[in-house]
Amino acid sequence: MVCTYQSIRCIRNAFKKDELGLEIAQIALPAALALMADPIASLIDTAFIGRIGPVELAAVGVSIAVFNQVSRVAIFPLVGVTTSFVAEEDATTKMADEELEIGDIKFPNEIKELLSDSDETGHSLSFSANISTNSVKTEIERKHIPSVSTALVIGGIIGLLQTILLVFGARPILNIMGVKPDSLMMTPACQYLTLRSLGAPATVLSMAMQGVFRGFKDTKTPLYATVAGDATNIILDPIFMFVFKLGVSGAAIAHVISQYLIAVILLWRLLRRVEVLPPSISDLQFHRFLKNGFLLLARVIAVTFCITMSASIAARMGSVTMAAFQICLQVWLTISLLSDGLAVAGQAILASAFARRDYQKAASTASRVLQWGVILGLFLCLFLGGGLQFMSKLFTNDADVLHLIHIAIPFVALSQPINALAFCFDGINFGASDFAYSAYSLVMVSIVSIICIMFLSSSYGFIGLWMALTIYMSLRMFAGFLRIGTGSGPWTFLQNFP
Repeated sequence: MVCTYQSIRCIRNAFKKDELGLEIAQIALPAALALMADPIASLIDTAFIGRIGPVELAAVGVSIAVFNQVSRVAIFPLVGVTTSFVAEEDATTKMADEELEIGDIKFPNEIKELLSDSDETGHSLSFSANISTNSVKTEIERKHIPSVSTALVIGGIIGLLQTILLVFGARPILNIMGVKPDSLMMTPACQYLTLRSLGAPATVLSMAMQGVFRGFKDTKTPLYATVAGDATNIILDPIFMFVFKLGVSGAAIAHVISQYLIAVILLWRLLRRVEVLPPSISDLQFHRFLKNGFLLLARVIAVTFCITMSASIAARMGSVTMAAFQICLQVWLTISLLSDGLAVAGQAILASAFARRDYQKAASTASRVLQWGVILGLFLCLFLGGGLQFMSKLFTNDADVLHLIHIAIPFVALSQPINALAFCFDGINFGASDFAYSAYSLVMVSIVSIICIMFLSSSYGFIGLWMALTIYMSLRMFAGFLRIGTGSGPWTFLQNFP
């Protein structure tokens, strides 16, 4: 296969300190840290709540699973298309701005230097140059990119709808998830889910803005905002939970405050860089967003259904099993997000490369991202294999919960290389705007995975759940490999590569 040959041939260049490697690292590292920040905050919530008791831990586990999966349905399509579209429009704008336009006259880039030579050309030219230079700087600082305004409008609407759904449907949704009305988990689970849902508009908007910054290949700004918000969450958690004695409600309130802080910081930074208000309604790109967004919506629903079904089955097995499953799932997803940072870098760089028709860079970027994904996955496998047994005691002291966690360690650890490649392939295909294939392939993967989840969980219980999740991620990896590996779709140009 084309992709396999090129990746093996260039594996010695995985850590080559060239321009491409530096660009990937500068995008991937902050992106990974930002992606991990919120799950880490949830892990800290889990650690604090675990000190209250296993019932509250299991209740919050179900609530977090519901909120995160609903959020994924709302956020993932929006962020996915926003990153690609902003990267494409930004690359196209830069190509168009290679010549400086003043009035009706276009000057090559070299003329910019002449405009600043006021001493040799006199006051009149100096005055004109200053105006021209300032106007250029203003244009650079505040770009007009229609995808930005569209993403914020759609994000605001989706966030409000998510809040309404979860506030008024908390109990029925929790019941579907396996929490019975007479269960001890119902009250704390409903309290946590209802309060945390109030932060949904901020969560969706902040993620939409993160998609914009990723499109600009700027992942540092979202990182700073996320760290500031989650640090606030960590500080407020024990204050609301134990000082004010609000319990699980305190944890939810702290999280909501942190989400609004993140949204405010990102909006402040975005207003300095982009014209957020569109010139007219017709300037918005609703059709383009909705067309590709619905494809990714089908994809994320399929993905969400697998995870949600697993959590629901674990909840039906009892509070101890659900508590163990929640801890393992949070660690599994949090650590895997390091690989998702590579996917973000691959998507942003590839979207820009395809917009410029720079297929050589597209091929090199895909190859390098996959190489790093393999290496990172192996490292995470070793890290979790040796450390999760000790880290699990940070979340609970319950002996039964710890026993189940130790059983799941081999699956959580050994699946990391598979997860890394699956996430990297997602980012690569998104960067090529191959949304249709990503959607259809994941629907097929999820159908097979759901069958595995039902059969293996009924036959092997808790272990069966993790066997099924490992199969699910393996199928995701294969689906991603099939497209680029065979050089089909947007990757047909690979067939002409030596």
